[in-house]
Amino acid sequence: MMLVISLTLLFAQLLEQGIAEFHRGDYIAARSTLARAPASPARNVFLALAEAATGGCEGAIPRLEQRQEDPQLRRLAGLGLIGCLLAQDQLIRGLEVAASLQKEFPSDADVLYQTARLHMRAFNDVVQRMFERTPASFRVNQLSAEIFELHGRHSEAISEFRKAIAKNPIALNLHYRLGRLLALESKYDEALHEFEAELKLNPSDALAHYQVGQILALQQKNEEAGARFEQALKLQPDLVEAMVALARLRPRAAIPLLEKAVALSPRHEPARYALMIAYRNAGRLQEAEQQKAELDKLIRPPEGEFTEFLKKLGESPRQ
Repeated sequence: MMLVISLTLLFAQLLEQGIAEFHRGDYIAARSTLARAPASPARNVFLALAEAATGGCEGAIPRLEQRQEDPQLRRLAGLGLIGCLLAQDQLIRGLEVAASLQKEFPSDADVLYQTARLHMRAFNDVVQRMFERTPASFRVNQLSAEIFELHGRHSEAISEFRKAIAKNPIALNLHYRLGRLLALESKYDEALHEFEAELKLNPSDALAHYQVGQILALQQKNEEAGARFEQALKLQPDLVEAMVALARLRPRAAIPLLEKAVALSPRHEPARYALMIAYRNAGRLQEAEQQKAELDKLIRPPEGEFTEFLKKLGESPRQ
């Protein structure tokens, strides 16, 4: 009996020691220690993780794929499995594992981090193949433009969109994307030309009509601008931005438009602000105050740990 108790204690100590070594980052020692511990769900998972961390993914994967009843062991095994699948370029399988983990642990930072790594790796691999296999395609220029735009490099993005259009002038959305960038650079006449070119290809593009209306409004062509906003709303009745823009041009019809906009998008700050002003101008002060209160809720920083952290640092949260 004493021998059995001694062995049980020894095995428990080996498991505890091996897990502690793993958490310290001493994966070689953990692998050796855990290999001497008896089989158990925790031992099997941590041994597989230690093997994976020391270059033994091939042998670790089958154990990491085994179903674990304990949620935390299931989480650890899944994370380790994703790491191994990444190392072996098994991205599709890795994405499947990540999707399963996200369902069970939707707010887990490690799960989200590993998922992001998978998606970035998959994106980079596809982009590389695209540049290698279809270098003359307009899609290469389009993707380059979108990457430049994402990083705020507008001049390079504009250049790449122009190249894409030169290769395929009838591709949808290229003229729109170029027009939006030109508008951001205050090149309104050029932008207007691109939005109109998009509408020739796709007359039902509500956003293109809205963008044309914005430029016409800047040029103080209010009647033409209003007609474009109305057309945008005919095509896309829930386009809140067009409602707000039209309300600015049509003060007498502003309140119904803005009430509808706020109902459709309660967190849309420009719509609530415009409605507050419209109520004030109409003498409906109580309703204006109600909108101000709702607007204050939207722009007030959330209370919680991070706010307290800022206060401790001597910084003031945004009022």
